[in-house]
Amino acid sequence: MSIVEIAEQSVPFALDMNAKFRSTDIRTGVLISGSSGWGEFAPFPEYYDKISARWLAGALEAAFGKFPDRIRTAIPVNAIIPMLSELETKEAVSTAITKHGMTTIKLKVADGTPESLANDLARIAATQSVFNELGIEGKIRIDVNGAWTAEQAIVALQRITEVVGSLDYAEQPCRELSELRILKTAMQNWSEPVPIAIDESIRMSDQIDLASIREIADVAVVKAIPLGGVQRALDIVMEIGLPTVVSGSLDTSVGLSSAIALAASIPQLYGACGLGTGTLFAQDLVTETTLPENGELQVRRSSPDAHLLSTSANRVSNADRLWWQQRIVRAWQAGASDLVSAQVREAVGA
Repeated sequence: MSIVEIAEQSVPFALDMNAKFRSTDIRTGVLISGSSGWGEFAPFPEYYDKISARWLAGALEAAFGKFPDRIRTAIPVNAIIPMLSELETKEAVSTAITKHGMTTIKLKVADGTPESLANDLARIAATQSVFNELGIEGKIRIDVNGAWTAEQAIVALQRITEVVGSLDYAEQPCRELSELRILKTAMQNWSEPVPIAIDESIRMSDQIDLASIREIADVAVVKAIPLGGVQRALDIVMEIGLPTVVSGSLDTSVGLSSAIALAASIPQLYGACGLGTGTLFAQDLVTETTLPENGELQVRRSSPDAHLLSTSANRVSNADRLWWQQRIVRAWQAGASDLVSAQVREAVGA
């Protein structure tokens, strides 16, 4: 089967979200069926072909390849709270704790508006208030997605720690490693420096700067599909050598199977993983969305329900179907063919 045939046989989907996330309230992508199961290819629209190539390699691994052996059967999970109002944040945090048992909360912050820091402080304080009301010792993480300069990060983290005392970590507070180094140096004089977790500096880099990451970061955040698949992500984790958190990439329950497989195979997990993204979806491609119970996900693989997949596919226009098919071929040519295993290359006829 050629990559063109795989693209033509891929099944597109469009799913409603419960709230706007990454500036969208509809998650789109395609599923690819292969001899090993279903893979999900859903890089965000703005990602260029070389980045999308890694996502395709991850999807093809799930469809035609083999996941590494697992060393655990359950994964601790954190809640992910998008940029909601203060009241909505309290409600979402309360639901995450009482319904799903998640006591580590990751808040998306830094929307770039003049009111951003004030709003973030209110949402962080609201999260802490829920902990206090429920009588639990929860953990708060923030995900900045590289939106701050070093100077902004220093000010913001000082203000935040004044509100909550401490953070479990700040994820990618600055985009550039040079700015993260400035932040790390500035925090050396703090009584309780905020641990730095790094995501984009790993996931979006053409050449991962291992030495700088080991120097600057306390935690590595990795995503299976965007790094080229479970095995490739595991290899990167082992090379970096830092405690690791596995996060999803706004996957459906089908795509989340890759992230779960990665978390199940990593020897040194830092703690709760960002695999609670099922709560962000109003619709899914499976009859029972993959959601944590008692703060954990069981290690298992999900396949789409035929009716739900067909219903979702019918929402996608012919023009968008063609766009996704062409994107698969471009991603293969942009480097996915060099990232996949021999088993996958054989299946694709490369």
